[in-house]
Amino acid sequence: MDKDQVLGFLKKNTMIIVLIIVVAFFSWRTGGAILLPMNVSNLISQNAYVFILATGMLLCILTGGNIDLSVGSVVCFVGAVGAILMVNHNVPIWIAIIVMIVIGTAIGAFQGFWIAFVRIPPFIVTLAGMLAFRGLSNVVLNGLTISIKDKTGFVNLFGGGADCYIHDFFGNGSLNLTCLLGGIVATAVFVLLEVSGRIKRSKKNYELENFAGFLGKLIVISLVIIVFSYKLAQHKGVPTVLIWVMVVVLVYGYITNNTTVGRYFYAVGGNEKATKLSGINTNKVYFLAYTNMGFLAALAGMVTIARLTSAQPTYGQNYEMDAIGSCFIGGASAYGGIGTVPGVIVGAVLMGVINLGMSLMGVDANLQKVVKGIVLLAAVIFDVVSKRGGKMIAKN
Repeated sequence: MDKDQVLGFLKKNTMIIVLIIVVAFFSWRTGGAILLPMNVSNLISQNAYVFILATGMLLCILTGGNIDLSVGSVVCFVGAVGAILMVNHNVPIWIAIIVMIVIGTAIGAFQGFWIAFVRIPPFIVTLAGMLAFRGLSNVVLNGLTISIKDKTGFVNLFGGGADCYIHDFFGNGSLNLTCLLGGIVATAVFVLLEVSGRIKRSKKNYELENFAGFLGKLIVISLVIIVFSYKLAQHKGVPTVLIWVMVVVLVYGYITNNTTVGRYFYAVGGNEKATKLSGINTNKVYFLAYTNMGFLAALAGMVTIARLTSAQPTYGQNYEMDAIGSCFIGGASAYGGIGTVPGVIVGAVLMGVINLGMSLMGVDANLQKVVKGIVLLAAVIFDVVSKRGGKMIAKN
């Protein structure tokens, strides 16, 4: 690899390298506690809502650096309605789930209408939504906490109960063989997809990543998947909520990379005027982005009340900031048009590791917010400066 290839590889994989360094640092500072199987499992369960919301937020950001400030309040409102239906009115679980999905999607469509067709700035529309749905959550719950008695499996279905792990079909020992086998299969599928993708690009004479860098990436990511699955297997296995996260990541990763609709989001963020002149209805792209955000906020709401086994008017606070931060830390551009679902997941994991590591070290909660703010600012500075060719100050 020559100098340019090395620099290109480092730039492309900056956040993965940072994540490895951060994990190593907290492993040293906590005496390896952060890598204990229970903590690895908790990292997934506690940050599932971030993975889900950040995936939806990415589509909004791709359209031109736009964000949705209302998602935390929508999570709270949808969860509040679902809890009221299941607990106070004994509505069957599947009906309650459908109602929550419909409400979340309708909220996203309502906000998307004003943003896409009336062209009110997303910041204003979603700020209004953040205030309105936070207030409605208090109204629905009457300022009280609703505990969810899991009569029908809702809590375990969305990963909040004591039995919210995939059953081990191959044994009942200290090591969950189903989880370990799943990790091996996932690794094999990942390698197969990457190799086949490289072969297809080669046949089409596309520019290829340096082979040494490509091979190194395969080895590192494969090792991470195997070690991760082994750690989960040592605890209780695969958390149910991880299945929901994986479905969201795989579906939206495929949409953004392999579908025409997915490429529209990048096109609008890259140059909206040129995209409109090419015949693409950019209004529909904005509308779809925010409608989808409402749908994923509903899913995050279900995951949240399942994990906490209750609904409260305070749930969802700062969720939007976690999602936005994960996107920018994961490589999404503040100007739009750039970003990937895997990158967002890396950003979310990095945020989760920082939170968990500082908690294990006993760092004050206020100082934790300072660190997260600095990390977010550093990620955006890196994005902006790299686009200016390394120049810190823009010339007028």
